Amino acid sequence: MNKSNIHTLLSERILILDGAMGTMIQRYGLGEDDFRNEELKDHPKSLRGNNDLLSITRPDVIRAIHAEYLEAGADLIETNTFSSTTIAQEDYGTEHLVHELNKQSAAIARDVADEYTAKNPDKPRFVAGSLGPTNKTASISPDVNDPGFRAIHFDELKEAFKQQMRGLQEGGADLFLIETVIDTLNAKAALMAAFELQDETGKELPVMLSGTITDASGRTLSGQTTEAFLVSVAHFPMLSIGINCALGAKNMLPYVKELSEKASCFVSVYPNAGLPNEMGEYDESPEIVADQLKEFLDLGIINIVGGCCGTTPDHIRAIAKLASKYEPRSIHPETAVA
Repeated sequence: MNKSNIHTLLSERILILDGAMGTMIQRYGLGEDDFRNEELKDHPKSLRGNNDLLSITRPDVIRAIHAEYLEAGADLIETNTFSSTTIAQEDYGTEHLVHELNKQSAAIARDVADEYTAKNPDKPRFVAGSLGPTNKTASISPDVNDPGFRAIHFDELKEAFKQQMRGLQEGGADLFLIETVIDTLNAKAALMAAFELQDETGKELPVMLSGTITDASGRTLSGQTTEAFLVSVAHFPMLSIGINCALGAKNMLPYVKELSEKASCFVSVYPNAGLPNEMGEYDESPEIVADQLKEFLDLGIINIVGGCCGTTPDHIRAIAKLASKYEPRSIHPETAVA
């Protein structure tokens, strides 16, 4: 990908990120057999729910989901790799598949994105290699009786993220999206991995970073305010920084507004379709989500917008239609956090 190309596009218009992968996968009603192929037919652990595996066992499903989001107007589609690190795959005993998972997931997304770009060269489509936070944190002890204990350390995280990024890069990702950051130290490990990989390969892929505010306290799970999160990572050259997941759009507005006022890079937001109900489902319709995001657009504080948990192609279609009427946020380096 031509780095200046996406920078230019982000200065010209608001780009649309896709919506939830898991929500769409649930609609297929897949069973245990769908998560197995010949290699995994005798795997001793249950694999159902390990959605990243579908990139190698049911690539047709992942391809179809990507196509639905592109048809709805997405400019960027995320690879099906939110949990494709050795750390996260350890629960399923599938760490040995990590490189294949990332490379294959990126290749599927690359193929579909290129197909839609060819249909309309004036609307190029990009592949964002998704890197989730892992199920272990470097700043928080999982043992309440031993606050100094850590289940994972920085160098282990960095190497796991670098392995994931290498596969994503080989598969054809245009950029890396380090998302749903709950622990900034984990995110720093991923950022360091990206820049070490760049030095090793000579290939520079832009990096998007997106944190999550877990509750009304306005802090990440590791305790940082939005400004503290930004200050902690501002020295890394990033394409964008933003907020995703956890809260609905309405509750995310003050935090995204603060990022917009202080960040020297582009700003993203992709909210859940509201907060989950007692059944774990998301109730906000495409119209409700788009209406809530209208205030962000009216304020001119975003460059990239999409959806997280509970959002569908219908949500992205409504968001894309609305965002097309607005100008993107302008970057003002003189007011940025140094």
